[in-house]
Amino acid sequence: MRSAAALHRLLDLLPVFEGDDRVRCRFTLVPGSDFAADALAAVDAAGARTIPWTEALATAHDLILTASPKGALDGLRGRQVLLPHGAGFNKALAREGSPGLPSGLDPAFLLSDGRPTAALHALAHPDQVEQLAARVPGARRHAVVAGDPTLDRILESLDRRDAVRSALGTGGRRLVVLSSTWGPQSLLSRRPDLPAELAARLPYDGYQLALIVHPNEYSRTGAFDLARRLRPALDAGLLLAAPYEEWAALLVAADALVTDHGSVALYAAALDLPVVAACDGADELIPGSPMARLLAAVPRLDPAAPVLPERPGGTRRFAEQAFALTGRSLETLRPELYKLLDLVPPPYPVRPRPLPLPLPERAPYAPAAFAVRASVTAGEVTVERLPPWTEPPFHHLAAEFGRAGTRALRSSALLYHRAGTPAAATGWHHECRTAADWTAEAFEEYPNCRTAAVVLSPTTALLRRYGGAPVAVRVAPDRSGGRVRRTDPAAALSAVHAWLAAHPDALGALPTTLTARLGGTAHRIQLARPTEAEAEVPV
Repeated sequence: MRSAAALHRLLDLLPVFEGDDRVRCRFTLVPGSDFAADALAAVDAAGARTIPWTEALATAHDLILTASPKGALDGLRGRQVLLPHGAGFNKALAREGSPGLPSGLDPAFLLSDGRPTAALHALAHPDQVEQLAARVPGARRHAVVAGDPTLDRILESLDRRDAVRSALGTGGRRLVVLSSTWGPQSLLSRRPDLPAELAARLPYDGYQLALIVHPNEYSRTGAFDLARRLRPALDAGLLLAAPYEEWAALLVAADALVTDHGSVALYAAALDLPVVAACDGADELIPGSPMARLLAAVPRLDPAAPVLPERPGGTRRFAEQAFALTGRSLETLRPELYKLLDLVPPPYPVRPRPLPLPLPERAPYAPAAFAVRASVTAGEVTVERLPPWTEPPFHHLAAEFGRAGTRALRSSALLYHRAGTPAAATGWHHECRTAADWTAEAFEEYPNCRTAAVVLSPTTALLRRYGGAPVAVRVAPDRSGGRVRRTDPAAALSAVHAWLAAHPDALGALPTTLTARLGGTAHRIQLARPTEAEAEVPV
């Protein structure tokens, strides 16, 4: 392996040997790559064992698996199997190899003394075999169409869509995934401000944003510096996907993809996702490749007025030009690899592993403050919550007590607290405030506050207007389309705040009901006198 990207492809392939105690796997780092920094860490994370490159050169191997033809692979002794580490051959990299040739099909890396280095080329589509044969004489007899093991893992996980969305906290929002490859023509190089721009234009309660970054960019930049560059968007709720497995789980859950010319676009097309092009790849994109055809056919993104197509995407036909034998990659490769090992495969079937669900600690950061746009009519309020740095006009600022900074709290008209179980007392001494107490005291500490509220549960809150009595806020879920969709109660509080500002006498005749349109979904909100239990909830 030369990079984390190559390692990830090998990890998706290795289930072909599962359950076989005759096979032992060891990894080595091929020197010379600019993106090797994260590769060994990824091996450690997988719990695998490594051997030094010098030892790998000095040892005879029964089989050598690699997902990159680059580096001094001809110094290794053993039969080599080469897999592409992306969705076909769509890029030409001027910085490496022969000018204009697709990366992965350059004879400079595929031949040693005029002969093919690999004993087997495992390719995803018959067209790739023809591309290889046109550039490397004699390679056809070493090539097999074996599909794509990474795509098969994605397809094996499609029934986890709802579970992934639940793990991400997506709810009824549209999950819009941005994808950036690496290099000067990548989305993050060409349009580095795009994640923050979309966060400022796509309301938080209607859209969830996520970003997939190529492992090479993770390695080149480092996770710390990458997060620093993306901080405005991350603070606005953007999820930055982990470079292995989680990016693919995001595609399973996604509603649309905004992309450059990286391989993720073709994996999304295989799911028939709507795809929107943010940039075109310029001179890196191979004319006539499946990627070039896809990007030429899909709409271009206008960040000033982003319009994202609905399902279906109509993009699958482009993926069919890059992937064959879908769902059968491992079962096709297994006999080929065991033949090279001179072994009989185990008798039990081999299946791609479904993708794991995103871990709870990987859930996206929930923003602590918002700039809120609101439109109020007689009985309906439409609310859009956007990052607090959004340019005016907006109706009010809202901030979450305990999470937002002091400046945000002091400048916000709506303050809300999320009630939770009080920390366990370490002795007999314990102190807390009730929801009714906190909403009364907030106005004294924060003079700009006009509405203070405590979220009690996913459907209820206690709210108090300046100078008024506490009011119970009860939010009914949307039940259209055979689904139960709940909204963030804090969004409902912004709706109530805006409605009461326009109807200051409305609390004189409780109970009363209004409709709030949050992220395009209508929710009925009832305002009523609170019960004693609601008023006494500790915060």
